Amino acid sequence: MYDRKLEKTASVSIIEDPKVEIWRIEASTAAKNTRNFIREIVDNLDLQPNPDKAVIALSIGDPTVYGNLKAADETIDAVKAVVEEGLFNGYVASTGHQDAKEAVAEYLSNDGVEISARDVILCSGCSSSLEHCITALADGTKNHNILIPRPGFPIYRTLAEHIGVEVRYYNLIPENNWEADIDHLESQIDNNTAAIVLNNPSNPCGSSFSKEHLRNILEVAYNNRIPVIADEIYENLVFPGEQFTSTASLNSGVPLLICGGLAKRFLIPGWRLGWIIVHDEFGVLDDIRKALNSLSQRIIGSNTLIQGALPAILKNTPQSFFDSLNNTLANNAKVAFEELKNARGLTPFMPQGTMYMLVEIQMAKFPMFENGLEFAKKMMEEESVFCLPGDCFAIPGFLRLVITVPEDLIKEACQRMAEFCNRYYTQ
Repeated sequence: MYDRKLEKTASVSIIEDPKVEIWRIEASTAAKNTRNFIREIVDNLDLQPNPDKAVIALSIGDPTVYGNLKAADETIDAVKAVVEEGLFNGYVASTGHQDAKEAVAEYLSNDGVEISARDVILCSGCSSSLEHCITALADGTKNHNILIPRPGFPIYRTLAEHIGVEVRYYNLIPENNWEADIDHLESQIDNNTAAIVLNNPSNPCGSSFSKEHLRNILEVAYNNRIPVIADEIYENLVFPGEQFTSTASLNSGVPLLICGGLAKRFLIPGWRLGWIIVHDEFGVLDDIRKALNSLSQRIIGSNTLIQGALPAILKNTPQSFFDSLNNTLANNAKVAFEELKNARGLTPFMPQGTMYMLVEIQMAKFPMFENGLEFAKKMMEEESVFCLPGDCFAIPGFLRLVITVPEDLIKEACQRMAEFCNRYYTQ
C-alpha cells in the first residue's frame, strides 16, 4: 500500500531511495504450499564429491543423462516429419488433437480393454496428468485427503498439499516385493478420502504387482467407493519373465483415472507428452470428465509437434526396441544386485522392472552416521557416488539407485559403495 507520508516526496526521490517501503507483495497460499521434497533434502546435504574420483550419479530418474539409452529411430523420424510438414505449429483442442487421442486409445486397448478417444486427455507430461487428476478429485476446502504409497514418488504429496489436500501414507512391504499392506491401506480411509494413488510399476521400488494383488487393492477401493488414480508411467517397463497388468484390464468396477505418457518407455522425458485415461465402467465420472476438460484449458494443451508425431511414434516403434530396453535394465539391475548383496551392511532388493532399485542401509552397523542422509552425504564425499536417500521417498534408512547408467559405471559405483561400507561397518 502506498504510504501517504510520501505524497509530497518527488517520485524521483522514491525511486532513488531503495529503503523506502511502498510495496507489500505476498506470495499466494498455493505457492507457499508448493514444496519439492527431493530438492529440500538434497540441497540441505551440501554435497561435495571426492575431487580424485569421477562422480557417478545414480540419483536422477532421467534415462537420457549418460547418452547410453536413446530413443528409437522411428520416434525421432516421426517428429522430423511433423516439423517438416509444418501442420502442427498452431493450437489444437486443449484435451489433445483427435488423431493423437485415437492413437493413444489404440495403443492402450489390449488385454480385453477397449479405450476410445473420448476417454483420452493429453497433458504436458505425466506430472501434469497427475496434477489434473488430484485437482479434479480432491478439494482442500472440503478437508479431503488422498492415500499415497510409502515409499512413493514425492510429487503426489507436492501436488496434493499445493491445493490444501491432506496426504496419508499406506505402507508397502519390502519382503513381499513391495506389495501394499492391505490392512494398513484400509485403516487410512475415512469419509474424507477422495482418492487412492496406485503406482504400478513403482518408483522407487521397481516392483510390478501381480493381478491378484492389484485386485486386492481395487477391492478395498470398491468396497469404500473411492476412485483410484493409477500412475502407470512405467507401463510394460518390466524385466523378462515379469508381466505388467494395467488396472483397466481387471474389470474391478472402480472408477479409474490412469496416468501415463511417453517419458520413460520411449526414453523421451523432455518431450512432455502425458495422458489421462478415464476408465469408467458405471458412468460415475461425468463430473470429473468435465473437470478434467476445464483443467486442460489452463495451459491450452500439450506440445502440438509431439501430438502430431504421436500416431507414428506409437505405431512404428518396434517391439524389439522395448525388448532391448527391458533387457538392458534387467541386466543392470542384476549387476547392481550381485555387487551389493555381499556388501557389508547393505540389503539390496531386486526390482522386477522400471529404472530403480532400493537398498536398505543396516544403520545399526554404521553407528557413526545418525541417519541415511549422513550416510549418503559421506559416501558422496569419499566415493563420488550419489544415490537419493530414502527420506526423499518417505522411507528413511534406504537408498534409491537409478539403473539406467552404462553397465560399467553401475558396476564401478556399486564397488565403491561396497568399499565405503567396508570402511565404516561395525560388528
